[in-house]
Amino acid sequence: MASTKTASPGNLLTQVAGERQTGALVVSGQPGGAVYVFEGRIIYAESPSAPGVGEMLTSSGRLAGRTWQSALDLGTSTARVGRILVEQGHLTQGELELCVLGSTYDAAYFVLAQPAASVEFLPGATHWLGAIVHIDAAAVGREVRRRVKLLDDIFPNPRIDVAPVIPVTRAPRERITLTAPQWELLVHADGQRTPADLALLLGRAGYATIQELRRLAALGMIELPRVRVSDSPELVRLPHPRGAAVPIDRAPPASSRAAASPQASASPQASPSPQASASPQAPAPARNPASSPVPVSAPPVPVINGSEPAAARAAPPEPDPPPAPPPGDHNAGLNRAPRLARRKPGAKLPKEIASAENPPVHQGTDEVLLKRIRTALRALR
Repeated sequence: MASTKTASPGNLLTQVAGERQTGALVVSGQPGGAVYVFEGRIIYAESPSAPGVGEMLTSSGRLAGRTWQSALDLGTSTARVGRILVEQGHLTQGELELCVLGSTYDAAYFVLAQPAASVEFLPGATHWLGAIVHIDAAAVGREVRRRVKLLDDIFPNPRIDVAPVIPVTRAPRERITLTAPQWELLVHADGQRTPADLALLLGRAGYATIQELRRLAALGMIELPRVRVSDSPELVRLPHPRGAAVPIDRAPPASSRAAASPQASASPQASPSPQASASPQAPAPARNPASSPVPVSAPPVPVINGSEPAAARAAPPEPDPPPAPPPGDHNAGLNRAPRLARRKPGAKLPKEIASAENPPVHQGTDEVLLKRIRTALRALR
């Protein structure tokens, strides 16, 4: 069976089960996974969002990590990992079947709940755990639909199943009741761990973890995942062009004509020098108006023929500095200090200042303090 981009994994599983085929139905996408069938019946399912049999057994403490790794080394190539655990006495047959059933239904939700995905069937493929249980494909499909409806009744937002869990910084209400699993999820959620990471960390089933996260979202205790905007090129607004070119024969505006040099319009034009009047000016070459543009913003430059007047060449004399205002209260502004009368060097002070008595010398704080201490010591005798 070739890969299909818009196929429903549940419909293809029903087709494979009806034909009693053996192989693996691999579903791509997020989260994706695989369903293994043997003669049309499901023997195992796995998904990155659901902990597998090994993770469930080791995280719960039922099996040691080295025991599970030893079984993998011995039975992976022959698909007898489950049988080895039972034969060596690490697990009973009932414990192994119960663990496989829970992991299969847990992963089947993530694999088959997608409405459309890229699906590929690998004929003859089998899982390294072995055929421990045989489940009807129709029963698995009904269970998946029941779980989807249950989650939608709690809080209809499937993006919570795969997005990182971010607890809110402030509770929406004054009093909220949480269960023990919900409290564990909030404590271990750091804004980076996904529901699959939390399920693996806490040793819980993936669907049970998502169920509690949906309830937390309904209570307002976790932030809702944001919808990603499709990648699109950013539109850049270019600035408007400035200083566009226009033909030279275009008449300048009236404001430009009025803004001519006041010196050229106010002062009469001086008579040209004999040298300038003796030699006539050569005619300027004709220009093509369309081929010589000038900027719109450039004002017309007035041209004055003849020599420059002598009055214009001579620099005007600098004006004398203004005299200092006489001293007085009326010349003292808000920010101007009052002027003081200056005395000549070596002059004596005025009599009223020189005859003033010296101000009394106040005793320092140290002397006052010492007197108080001395008085207190005398009182204690």
